[in-house]
Amino acid sequence: MVKADRKVKIAALSILSNTTLIIFKVIAGLLSGSVSIISEAIHSGMDLVASMIAFFSVRESSKPADKAHPYGHGKIENISGIAEGLLIFVAAAMIIYKAINKIFEPVGIEEAGIAIAVMFISSFVNYLVSRKLYKVSQEEDSMALEADALHLKTDVYTSLGVGVGIILMKATGLFILDPIVAILVALLIIKEAWELSKNAFDYLLDSKLSDKEEAEIENIIRNHKDQFIDYHKLKTRKSGNMKHIDFHITVDPQLTVVQAHDIIGDLKKDMCNELKNTRVNIHIDPYKEKCN
Repeated sequence: MVKADRKVKIAALSILSNTTLIIFKVIAGLLSGSVSIISEAIHSGMDLVASMIAFFSVRESSKPADKAHPYGHGKIENISGIAEGLLIFVAAAMIIYKAINKIFEPVGIEEAGIAIAVMFISSFVNYLVSRKLYKVSQEEDSMALEADALHLKTDVYTSLGVGVGIILMKATGLFILDPIVAILVALLIIKEAWELSKNAFDYLLDSKLSDKEEAEIENIIRNHKDQFIDYHKLKTRKSGNMKHIDFHITVDPQLTVVQAHDIIGDLKKDMCNELKNTRVNIHIDPYKEKCN
């Protein structure tokens, strides 16, 4: 429960920071009339919804397995990743729609100093929060927190882009730069949404673990090769932060139940020590000589 509490607390921090930044961006957008700042406020609004999804998903996914969910609730985080990706697509579409209208009817920027200050402060705050979120997501292997960190990381770049765009617009007098920057923000957001949704969807389809992780698993198995004849049918998948490993080993049919149990125990112990949040299922096959 300590890990669950940690994930929930960091998700709550994201909600707090997003709420605060939305308020400042809306005020700056209304004062300045900048469509790129309004687009940033919309993006942050979607980020707030995403942060709330992440908050509830990490809280629910940390619940232990029960009779109705014998494999746990980990896939809630994968579902939340897809939901967050869809929200980002919606935000991008809204930004592009508003920006295209502004291209044909460009307007000047009022209170540029306030607008620029809000953008750079927003970028700095999101940098700090996203770095913390990403750190915890890697330590706890949480897709929901990683997705939330990715949202905020994108906000870092988009806020900087909007701030620089306003500076260039004031320096050149080219008001069309404002909606152009907004569209560039939207395109970056779409790229983020695609990567996030694809990653989450892969895990819902029970895609295998990474090549690096499977190589580590096979290396552990080979380290115990003197205890059995061979291994086969290695399958891996991931549910939330829990890795599932299944494979068969062929053993001498003369082994006792205790000896076979000890071999399985040694393999499971090493895998769980090397790969955190891991469940291992090993099937025993007796060796049969092939007839000529």
